[in-house]
Amino acid sequence: RNPNLAERYRKRLNKIQAEDVPIDIKPVNPPDIFTSEPQEPKQLFWVRARGYIGETDMKVHCCVAAYISDYAFLGTALLPHRQYRIKFMVSLDHSMWFHAPFRADHWMLYECESPWTGGCRGLVQGRLWRRDGVLAVTCAQEGVIRVEQTPNQSKL
Repeated sequence: RNPNLAERYRKRLNKIQAEDVPIDIKPVNPPDIFTSEPQEPKQLFWVRARGYIGETDMKVHCCVAAYISDYAFLGTALLPHRQYRIKFMVSLDHSMWFHAPFRADHWMLYECESPWTGGCRGLVQGRLWRRDGVLAVTCAQEGVIRVEQTPNQSKL
């Protein structure tokens, strides 16, 4: 509903919402999807599980955080490489470190950044921050990224 979001990006978010994804995602300063110009490999999202999870075993909240953390992760690595058409993308590994108690059904700031892409792979690091500023989770993921071959060879 944010009028500042590009229409195409809004439609993509609405599609995500319509697919019964069990998480709410609110991007902070979403990338410009209309450009093929390289963009900084950083994204911020407000995220939470839809519905009430409650005061249950912390392992349930950790499982939901794992699902949340994987949702837009590798897309961050693609931002500097917008000029290429992605053919295939899959996670190789995903590691998480839990630092402080949190509730996955409360809003958290998800900070994603990609310090490196190359050799058909991308590395992404993420942090989930509680609303009170406490770092709750750190995660890292490496993925395979294949692009369609063009006359200008990709660095991926």
